[in-house]
Amino acid sequence: MSMPAQRRTSRDIRSDSRLDVLHAVLSAGETTRNAIAQDTGLSAATVVTIVGELIDEGIVVETKVTAGRVGRPTATLGMNPQRGRVVGIDVAETYVRAVMFDTALNRIGEAEGAGDEHVLEPDTIVEGIGSVLDLLLAQEGVARESVLGVGISLPGLVQGPDGVAVVVPNWEWRSVELDHLRERVGMPLVIDNPLRAMVAAELWLGRGRSASSMVTVNLGTGVGAGIVLEGKVLRGATNSAGEWGHSLLMLDGRLCRCGRRGCVEAYIGVPGIHQTLRELAPAHPLAEVELQHDFIVSLAESARGADPDAAARETVTRTASYLGSALADLVAVLNPEVVTLTGWTTWALGDLLVPVARERLRSEAPGEAGAAVQLEVSTVSGNSVATGMAMIALERTLVDAGLLTTRIPVAL
Repeated sequence: MSMPAQRRTSRDIRSDSRLDVLHAVLSAGETTRNAIAQDTGLSAATVVTIVGELIDEGIVVETKVTAGRVGRPTATLGMNPQRGRVVGIDVAETYVRAVMFDTALNRIGEAEGAGDEHVLEPDTIVEGIGSVLDLLLAQEGVARESVLGVGISLPGLVQGPDGVAVVVPNWEWRSVELDHLRERVGMPLVIDNPLRAMVAAELWLGRGRSASSMVTVNLGTGVGAGIVLEGKVLRGATNSAGEWGHSLLMLDGRLCRCGRRGCVEAYIGVPGIHQTLRELAPAHPLAEVELQHDFIVSLAESARGADPDAAARETVTRTASYLGSALADLVAVLNPEVVTLTGWTTWALGDLLVPVARERLRSEAPGEAGAAVQLEVSTVSGNSVATGMAMIALERTLVDAGLLTTRIPVAL
């Protein structure tokens, strides 16, 4: 059952215009009202009104005024870093990472806790999130009252007629676990799927500045795709669009942890990469490495250099080929301008994966879709999921102030 489409109102259009102005200010760092009008296509009068509202709310400030030879002085605008703090938290199966930003999305600091990928009980994960958040606040000397909002990414988050659930293999939360999370955090809280978080970061701080349609692919334990079409993040009826990792790559192929056979994730998720190595060289020392992060770091080291390990290099090459083939299908359906790669596997192996994957993508995608698309490693620095969640938390602040009507996925 899908949610009924909501009719757009003049208030929604005004909200979109405010988002356009915010995007222009954040992307530029410093800008002017005239430059915003040129960048967004909005009328000068509309920009003046919206900038005034954002200044009144303390989100945007005039950083300096320059006197011209004729006419009125020109005011330079920027995001107001003193408005407060926002925190983005990336909860993965192997770690919890919390990153604090000011309201200009300058990174203030971060804290991390190691996760045990074999211990996925909700209470343990909730306490892990709370402990890392407490550590970050203490580390940066920031009081809870100074935090405007906390955004938490939970893998497999879906939203439907029966409520909200976190659904990944061996890890199922329902409303009671989410209530515990809200109580433990004790601050304004919004949660979202990591795919939406990472593409929000790309939209605001990466290639979204220059591409209206793009896909950001996350490579890690699992894989997925955040999708932007015509400048808007694609969420789907239940906030679960982008589960590309569970689309079919190989008919009757490897068993995926979702229960199906031949999924993309079973070949380019970290456990799938590990299986490729075992198939190539069962006695290889890396075949017995237990922790995923340790395996990927060691694989990257072994596959590089003047005399790379043959099995490690072939494992990476095959993974890149699987990636290119899977991306060819995605590009055929969505026809994006840009595909960016992010996630901890990308940071370790991206320079080795991209050339082979790009060639495979261009040879297999139908028509001109593959020839036109750009495939590259994301330029968003740091943890893109945490950054995106901080952006969504900031959006929630503006929703609460009545400036935006953006559909915040789950505000707790």
